[in-house]
Amino acid sequence: MSFYSHSQSPRTLTRSLLGVFEEDATAISNYMNQLYQAMHRIYDAQNELSAATHLTSKLLKEYEKQRFPLGGDDEVMSSTLQQFSKVIDELSSCHAVLSTQLADAMMFPITQFKERDLKEILTLKEVFQIASNDHDAAINRYSRLSKKRENDKVKYEVTEDVYTSRKKQHQTMMHYFCALNTLQYKKKIALLEPLLGYMQAQISFFKMGSENLNEQLEEFLANIGTSVQNVRREMDGDVEIMQQTIEDLEIASDPLYMPDPDPTKFPVNRNLTRKAGYLNARNKTGLVSSTWDRQFYFTQGGNLMSQARGDVAGGLAMDIDNCSVMAVDCEDRRYCFQITSFDGKKSSILQAESKKDHEEWICTINNISKQIYLSENPEETAARVNQSALEAVTPSPSFQQRHESLRPAGPSRPPTARTSSSGSLGSESTNLAALSLDSLVAPDTPIQFDIISPVCEDQPGQAKASGQGSRRTNPFGESGGSTKSETEDSILHQLFIVRFLGSMEVKSDDHPDVVYETMRQILAARAIHNIFRMTESHLLVTCDCLKLIDPQTQVTRLTFPLPCVVLYATHQENKRLFGFVLQTSGGRSESNLSSVCYIFESNNEGEKICDSVGLAKQIALHAELDRRASEKQKEIERVKEKQQKELSKQRQIEKDLEEQSRLIAASSRPNQASSEGQFVVLSSSQSEESDLGEEGKKRESEA
Repeated sequence: MSFYSHSQSPRTLTRSLLGVFEEDATAISNYMNQLYQAMHRIYDAQNELSAATHLTSKLLKEYEKQRFPLGGDDEVMSSTLQQFSKVIDELSSCHAVLSTQLADAMMFPITQFKERDLKEILTLKEVFQIASNDHDAAINRYSRLSKKRENDKVKYEVTEDVYTSRKKQHQTMMHYFCALNTLQYKKKIALLEPLLGYMQAQISFFKMGSENLNEQLEEFLANIGTSVQNVRREMDGDVEIMQQTIEDLEIASDPLYMPDPDPTKFPVNRNLTRKAGYLNARNKTGLVSSTWDRQFYFTQGGNLMSQARGDVAGGLAMDIDNCSVMAVDCEDRRYCFQITSFDGKKSSILQAESKKDHEEWICTINNISKQIYLSENPEETAARVNQSALEAVTPSPSFQQRHESLRPAGPSRPPTARTSSSGSLGSESTNLAALSLDSLVAPDTPIQFDIISPVCEDQPGQAKASGQGSRRTNPFGESGGSTKSETEDSILHQLFIVRFLGSMEVKSDDHPDVVYETMRQILAARAIHNIFRMTESHLLVTCDCLKLIDPQTQVTRLTFPLPCVVLYATHQENKRLFGFVLQTSGGRSESNLSSVCYIFESNNEGEKICDSVGLAKQIALHAELDRRASEKQKEIERVKEKQQKELSKQRQIEKDLEEQSRLIAASSRPNQASSEGQFVVLSSSQSEESDLGEEGKKRESEA
């Protein structure tokens, strides 16, 4: 069983295998010491030759009962030693041995194995332990490098020390492992050669009594000699291969000795769902003081495991399903990141060794948090999800590098849509501009970390948001003077438990990056100022407004009119964080508008809240469209009714004009009776007019 067959396994497996090989070397050393003492008795005293030979035979019989961790089930070796034990037991009655022949043929090989090979193993073990301790000390000095007070000379010396100690440890480790592997061959040789020499010495000494040594025994000894030579040749070939492998590994591993390798040569893999390596964990020892412990961490499913040196197996460090991970600035340590459990009750701050490890750990834990590891092809799924995700591996992401042009100027704003955690920002990059931090958040903007009740302080944003000051134009056409309760007739009523993180004024309100940048600044400010207290409230989402309600007294703390909520989004990496931008009147003029971004933390319900707000805005929009359609239909009916009245009036006028024309035509002819006594018959109105005409004529004649 070769040690190098597991050289590519995790470090815990390497340490475990090393322990097995060291245990095997100890067992070999103990056994060989006993065999050496037995053969030394043969050499020292001819009088005790029979007893010493019998003891040797007994030890050879017990070989198959030995529990060697490696090679204990070698049946060929066990059967060979059994045959040797029988022959030696038969020769135990011999009374004399030439000490010179025993010294040359029997004592020399086993003494050489004991004094040279076994001591070499012990020496290499001590050297490897010293190199490991030196490497740990160098790593600790390197980890304690100050980030605020960087000294190039000290940094160079510490880096050089890490490089030297790591290279020394690696070289010592490979030679130590090679010696442990070679020991398996030397063990067989050290067992077989003394026995073979002993038998040859016995044959030479008892040449006169060769009738006791038959041809079958000589053939057996010849076969054993051939086997020893074959084992030696096999060992020489494997040693040559291992030496070449050591040289190749030294050449290939030279760049890896640097503690912070060049990221251009070793790119970051952001699609991992499993990772293992050493990390420094911060442990608080007091209110201010803390210590850092270096342990081996590895992921197993949805768990982060840790294993201290000397432990047989790892223990659970944290459940990282649905957790949140982010890079943090931690005192004087570099490459730090924080993991917070899904319920927010447990968090850990860890330090990676290099920038590459730092980013890979964050990406790996983030992928596990999304439970990508449960899919059929985790790496492809992670690559697809992370292709459009925001960078979450640095404490201050650069929006200027993420976009190339400013947003297109125009009087109208595109409709606000909820941004899901898996939405692609690449498709929007053509409509966006090089958004700098100043174009998103006003510089030196104060951050409000707690909710200011309207009773105790008149918050400008609150007054405007509640409709107590100048009211901005309602895009949904709702009546501004309505005193009816907003939530009495609302179709949608959804209640969520939220915790207020903070709010700050922003410059832009047309892209989700505004919410992401506000989240980053508020979380960073809370970490810097050690603000951990959060006000818990109930967020009520209706079709008219958003309300923050005190869970104890059921008193409304803040009210946000729904038309004023112009943007809302949840964090792409941490589904517990969400925020929205409220546009209010910043002054007495309606044109002077200001935007305030409010950030909240929920119980992993950020997407649900954004979905509820989007649904509320859709319901309000459809209601407004229905109202406008109804008003338009009523207006059309009023216009039709007015046109109908005008048409009927016009017809009446035309009828009256026709009647007048007929009267005028009738009055222009004399009303005389015909010879037959017939008269012209007129209508009642015509007769009346004719009567009036006749009376007028009479009056004229009388005059």
